[in-house]
Amino acid sequence: MEKISFCSPEEGTVDLYVLEQTTIGGVNYILVTDTEEGDGEAFILKENPSSDDSENVYDIVEDDEELQAVGQVFGSLLEDVDLE
Repeated sequence: MEKISFCSPEEGTVDLYVLEQTTIGGVNYILVTDTEEGDGEAFILKENPSSDDSENVYDIVEDDEELQAVGQVFGSLLEDVDLE
């Protein structure tokens, strides 16, 4: 499982593990978790354009409709994972 580090203004550097990625309507999404194995917190992150092209910028998807739609896509991609 790929581990990536995110810089958060509130928490500093946070390491997350990528479970899956997809593109919907030209927008990139990644499903990440805070633990490499076992049950952990999962987050859907949306890639947003940055002003400079040196780093990708991701935000947690918080819109309920977008979260549900993207969650269904990830659910079908990861049939053996229970997303709650």
